[in-house]
Amino acid sequence: MDKFIYKKSAGITALSASITDFTYKKHSHKEYAIGVTLRGIQHYNLDGSLQLSYQNGIMLFNPEQAHDGMAHDEEGLDYVMLYIEPQLLIEVIEKKDLVRFTTPIVYDYRIEQRILNLSNAILSEKDEALCSELLLSLADSLIQTNLSTDCKKDNAPIRKAKEMFHTYLDNVLKLDEICKELNLSKFQFIRLFKAHTGISPYQYFLNCKIERAKQLIEKNGDIYSAVADCGFVDLTHLNKHFKSVYGITAFEYMSHVK
Repeated sequence: MDKFIYKKSAGITALSASITDFTYKKHSHKEYAIGVTLRGIQHYNLDGSLQLSYQNGIMLFNPEQAHDGMAHDEEGLDYVMLYIEPQLLIEVIEKKDLVRFTTPIVYDYRIEQRILNLSNAILSEKDEALCSELLLSLADSLIQTNLSTDCKKDNAPIRKAKEMFHTYLDNVLKLDEICKELNLSKFQFIRLFKAHTGISPYQYFLNCKIERAKQLIEKNGDIYSAVADCGFVDLTHLNKHFKSVYGITAFEYMSHVK
């Protein structure tokens, strides 16, 4: 049976998941995602290549790195994941710019234990101060193993397009207006955006709406204002898209983060 438990503390979201049949739709997160495969094999496509994370595998996702996800076989999969805001990680590791993981999966017992310590503390609702200390410990171990290097920034048109997407989150995607602003044809833009992000403009825009709804639910605990503010037709519409990215509906998520 598929099971997803989310908790949030000290600016970090922790997920404990068990998957048998569920498949994540291709999506990306604005956060860093760092997790451990506890049982089974995690099967996902990242940057156009297949990745398999076996038991004890540490999965490292950069912000806005498009991926899907599923259990590799009928044995299913258990894993934990931490979602860390880019600004928070930059603050912890005392860098000025975003850093990027250059290896998608590693096997390192010390890092694994620190991920598990932090995820367990958040999921069992320990004090925020403890969670912050455990995040610092995890960040230090990531830096020491040189996993975080290779700065990479969007080019100007992609950056401009993303900014415009965020101005339309309560509405439909106005592709013609974006293309006119960038002086590109619709098909030039779609091709360029997909080449840089691994995801189509529409998928990216929909992801932004879903993430914005998630933030509003966490902040206000009002699911219906999230539906309205993010331009979803109704709660069913939001729930459907939310589940494809987070494994549970927006309504269920609200009860997790209350």
